[in-house]
Amino acid sequence: MTRALRPWHRLARLLLLLAPLRAAALEPPAPPACPAAPAPLAAAQLAEQASDRGMLWRLRRDGRDSYLYATLHLGQPGWAYPGPRLQQALAGVRRIALELDPLDPAALQMPPTPPLPLDAPLRQRLAAQARAQCLDAAALERQHPLLGLSLLSLLDARRDGMDVLYGQDLMLAVWARQHGLPVLALESAALQLQALIPADAGLARAELAEGLEALERGRNRPQMRTLAALWAAGDLAALQDTGRWCDCDPEGPTRQMLARLNDERNPALARRIAALHAEGPPLLAAVGALHMTGPQALPRLLRELGFEVSAVHPR
Repeated sequence: MTRALRPWHRLARLLLLLAPLRAAALEPPAPPACPAAPAPLAAAQLAEQASDRGMLWRLRRDGRDSYLYATLHLGQPGWAYPGPRLQQALAGVRRIALELDPLDPAALQMPPTPPLPLDAPLRQRLAAQARAQCLDAAALERQHPLLGLSLLSLLDARRDGMDVLYGQDLMLAVWARQHGLPVLALESAALQLQALIPADAGLARAELAEGLEALERGRNRPQMRTLAALWAAGDLAALQDTGRWCDCDPEGPTRQMLARLNDERNPALARRIAALHAEGPPLLAAVGALHMTGPQALPRLLRELGFEVSAVHPR
């Protein structure tokens, strides 16, 4: 493994799919029946497999170019190196902006979460899923149940060879440090927590119940696989079609959660990207791919803020 990738293995366990969790919780024991972290690839294999995945746009305003990159927050070992077009964009920028910097412990500090009382059946279902993922149930008791649900969903994806260790956010954070580029945060951990956990306790319990059902009925992994395949292919049109990859009620809690996590955050993200671009030094802003979809899609909002937005990959 190259020197550039070593910080990743030391610190990557700080990253969660949508909100950071404690590293210890991401390290379950790994007997044969348990999901194990995918093995890293050698540097030569990474270079061999480096190809452009996801979606990349050029942002032009005031005579200067920046870039917007759609990321996936977990991935496969072979995705740990930027493809040619992404490398070319990185060579032309002086800063990298991520939702949060996964290698900055200070940026990942989260305020206390409000308690969410659960009835016995929900507690038992959550504990059963922890056992299924070979995770000590005590690790879930120290955090909000919806954060625990996100963790269990991520561990479930390990059975298909995907892990947060190979997400694009982490790859870009390591790349920035290797090349001496500052990493800027587009949001705070507190804002992400606010988006992840609804203020209404009844809705929070409904989201928890629906998420647990997806795990119990084996729907989580196919959804993750489909999302990953669509992202890797740069298929924005298919990502826009939520019904194609989300096996969930169109009016149910999961859809409400997706709207809260994506659409409702996008105006502030667009304004933050525009403000950073206005400072002068070009930047690459990397945001989760689902933020590029829907009526509040980031490319659309950035056009409304005066940017010329043009596709770099795929074209």
